Amino acid sequence: MLSRVAENLYWFSRYLRRAENTARLVGVTNQLQLDLPRSVRFAWHPLLDTLGAGETFHALHPDSAAAVVESEAVHFLLLDERNPNSMLSALKAARDSLRSVRETVPAELWERVNGTFLWVGENGERALMRRYRMDLINRVVDDSLTATGILTSNVSHDIGFQFLRLGTAIEQADMTTRLIDAGASGLIRPRAAEELDAYQATQWMSVLRSLAAYQMYRRHVRQRVSARQALQFLLQNAEFPRSVTYCLAGIRHTLSLMPPKGRAPEEALRHTLALAREADADELVESGLREWMDRIQLGLAQLHHAVGEAYFRG
Repeated sequence: MLSRVAENLYWFSRYLRRAENTARLVGVTNQLQLDLPRSVRFAWHPLLDTLGAGETFHALHPDSAAAVVESEAVHFLLLDERNPNSMLSALKAARDSLRSVRETVPAELWERVNGTFLWVGENGERALMRRYRMDLINRVVDDSLTATGILTSNVSHDIGFQFLRLGTAIEQADMTTRLIDAGASGLIRPRAAEELDAYQATQWMSVLRSLAAYQMYRRHVRQRVSARQALQFLLQNAEFPRSVTYCLAGIRHTLSLMPPKGRAPEEALRHTLALAREADADELVESGLREWMDRIQLGLAQLHHAVGEAYFRG
């Protein structure tokens, strides 16, 4: 397979998963705000920062230093093409990557992805209103899952498919760590500091739901949501497809099916997998998660770089 084709398949799967996760995240925060009492406000700053979009947002909205306006944050995360990680930017990048390799994938995949991008472009601004917001989010999530189903069921599981799996797993692991970080940073801001503990479970429940993990958490853990249990589940559960450990184990299996290209990808993966598996949830909840999540994200960045050097530029 040409390295150009492999790289486009890899990036297509990353961008598609990024669009889906961003849509899910905004959908859950939308519902969370409706559920919170008026005395409690939702903080957009931690969410923007952990998604790597804080600096860009504040540069575009200089008046937001004191408080982020909901409508501006939602537009920035969903539809602002000046934000390279917005849902629309991710859909556009996925469509552009897929366009150059259309001959290698089923025609219905291109029709689905292209149709989603065009629909969002035509209906997105209207759908930003709270009344219609979930229509936009559900359309993108459903179409992304349909595209994933087409790839899983209708594409030969050859070397090209392995690059698709590789991109999906790396992107999901990265997004999961970012959402864990956002949850720990304090998305819910009660007026009185002593009320924060009362809302901690609600905050972590929103993180689980943003990853479509709440029902599986209840099935595996069989306890009420707590920061320690939620963190342990999202980092270390070996059976849930969006947990960091599951994604990294999937990458290890995928690399074993691909032509060997040196040891750099395996070494980067081994280091990152050890960070996820050895994390002490109790200690991290007490001392703070950000540094540990940053280390995992750095490991994922090194893995991405090693894969690029080995298969796309080697």
